[in-house]
Amino acid sequence: MRTEINFDGLIGPSHNYAGLSPGNLAATRNAGKTSHPRAAALQGIAKMRANLDLGLVQGLLLPHPRPDLRWLAALASDYADAPMHLQAQAMSASAMWAANAATVSPAPDCADGRCHLTVANLVTMPHRSHEWPATLAQLEIAFANPAFAVHRPIPAPFGDEGAANHMRMAPAHDQPGVEIFVYGVTGGPFPARQHPEASAAVARRHRLAPERTLFVAQSEAAIAAGAFHNDVVAVANGDVLFAHEQAFADRNGFYTALLDRLPTATIVEVPAAAVSLEDAIGSYLFNAQLVTLPDGTMALILPEEARANPRVWGWLQAMIAGNGPIRRLEIVDVRESMANGGGPACLRLRVVADPATIDPRFLIDHARLDAIAAIVERHWPEAIDPDAIGNPALVRDIVAARASLLGALDLVGLIDSLPRS
Repeated sequence: MRTEINFDGLIGPSHNYAGLSPGNLAATRNAGKTSHPRAAALQGIAKMRANLDLGLVQGLLLPHPRPDLRWLAALASDYADAPMHLQAQAMSASAMWAANAATVSPAPDCADGRCHLTVANLVTMPHRSHEWPATLAQLEIAFANPAFAVHRPIPAPFGDEGAANHMRMAPAHDQPGVEIFVYGVTGGPFPARQHPEASAAVARRHRLAPERTLFVAQSEAAIAAGAFHNDVVAVANGDVLFAHEQAFADRNGFYTALLDRLPTATIVEVPAAAVSLEDAIGSYLFNAQLVTLPDGTMALILPEEARANPRVWGWLQAMIAGNGPIRRLEIVDVRESMANGGGPACLRLRVVADPATIDPRFLIDHARLDAIAAIVERHWPEAIDPDAIGNPALVRDIVAARASLLGALDLVGLIDSLPRS
């Protein structure tokens, strides 16, 4: 039976604050600070445990090999001799943000009745542009069943950032829905990372019906304020859209088109007069997981930072006191990820599928999380100063930590091989 599965990226042992992502205000603000990979991974594991406790199905995507020696070799360099900015880009743990792994179209939306996944190319940022081969290798194993079609990235120069700029709305997860591709045109001082050409190519590749597909421009104001992805200012689940008033360039046109295609849609809009873009982005109010619980109600899984902002928390309390579709707030601590610019929604990729069709090594329960947490506590570095990323001892520790994890999950030699597609 098809259900929604959240595949969280496990935060890798090379998690550090190098400030590599212009437009991601948290990442650039915290550049140069000391990171705590062990605490970061354990926070992510705790979030996954909380999801399991809510009755949700939970999956896992694994850290990529770091440093990325293949990428450096393509640049005619090795790690020891590379300049520091290339070392930092090769060491980035940003693949932990699984929302950027791929765009996913569930089987009910696709003409061939299969679930399609297109790996994101992430070409706008050098440190992310080399993620896709390792992502593709994992997805080809996890979704090898004929129920899925896993695709290579859209070619450069058209930037594609995956599910972070894609929303799906439907009366229920296993029913045909409306797929919404959000792209950028201009972003003020920052790059618009999702190109309309990439979004259109993904929609064609997934064989989506044009009458149930929307292409929507993100507002320049949102990008300029630090909403480097759409999921920083909007999130959808079922037939509910939760968005900031200033998320979209043409909100009225978008809302009209959405309601025309999905008459049951409910739009929960947060007015700028109540919560500014700055408050929304600083608290990651919208970078939350909006989920359907087993009893059919919806919950919003929020970072601690949302509760710490009086204007954001006050608005949320008023919303919950009303009779809207979102009935429950759940708070999680993902401070280490937040400090690098990724909240609860960034850490997960949503896939609607029958769990029986997925390689079980990528599905988790409490017992598997216990085993993973033990490895993290034993092997993940406690702290990393960005100035130390060239330290050979640190590099050895990071490589050994990931190897221990792959060994425990029976994936040694598999997800590091070249993609088959």
